[in-house]
Amino acid sequence: MARRHYENFPVASLLLPKSLRPCVYSIYAFAREADDLADEGVLYPDERLRALDEWELLLDDCYTGRATHPVFVALAETVARHGIPKKPLSDLLTAFRMDVMQKRFETFADLLYYCVHSANPVGRLVLYIFHSATDRTMTLSDNICTGLQLANFWQDIAIDWAKGRLYVPLEDLDRFGYTENDLAQRTVDDRFCNLLQFEVDRTREFFHAGKPLLGESIPSLQLELRLTWLGGMTILRKIQESGYNVFDKRPIISKTDKLAILMKALLRKTA
Repeated sequence: MARRHYENFPVASLLLPKSLRPCVYSIYAFAREADDLADEGVLYPDERLRALDEWELLLDDCYTGRATHPVFVALAETVARHGIPKKPLSDLLTAFRMDVMQKRFETFADLLYYCVHSANPVGRLVLYIFHSATDRTMTLSDNICTGLQLANFWQDIAIDWAKGRLYVPLEDLDRFGYTENDLAQRTVDDRFCNLLQFEVDRTREFFHAGKPLLGESIPSLQLELRLTWLGGMTILRKIQESGYNVFDKRPIISKTDKLAILMKALLRKTA
């Protein structure tokens, strides 16, 4: 769900300038509370949607000087300090609404539409916090964020299926002759391997499309970006190395992988 991407915020990261950490915390708190509203198991879907609508009304208060809720008082300070527009924050709420209502995606275009709202706003918010948001940097960031979101989807197919969710586009299942019944049986055969290879390959294209941001962003953000980019690419590699069997063992980034990622990031290497 959308949670998986906003939790990639560099919360409490020692790489963040100390002066910016409260700003990141304020955005994280806003998104985390919204996620709780969307995922509140005791409420009916229409009640969760109403709660998200009310949360957006409180967001409006950030931009009219009327914030009184503690989360939004802090957020109002952040948006004023960094000139953050409402749209990326509102887009996250759209993604949370989609989490309430949508558990399948017919086409890859539908899935990308979800990523536009669940993943891309996170990168844009970080750029605003670092005063680095331009048309070019946001476009590059969008590619990396979408790639990271997609990588998480392929990594978590089994976990999401257990929760009643499927992020592999239904058109792709049809294309490779794989069915939801096969998925329920945890079938790993040529159809599934070819399907997941297809998804992994086109996800890499998003990472490569966004790669120039690693060198074009401001120096204080570059290490964080390299770690993020390398982490996403490593997830894709681990999926591939597993033989695309994401059912028996979830592909994860090990401690050894993390050390390798850190060393590459410090040495400005991406291969």
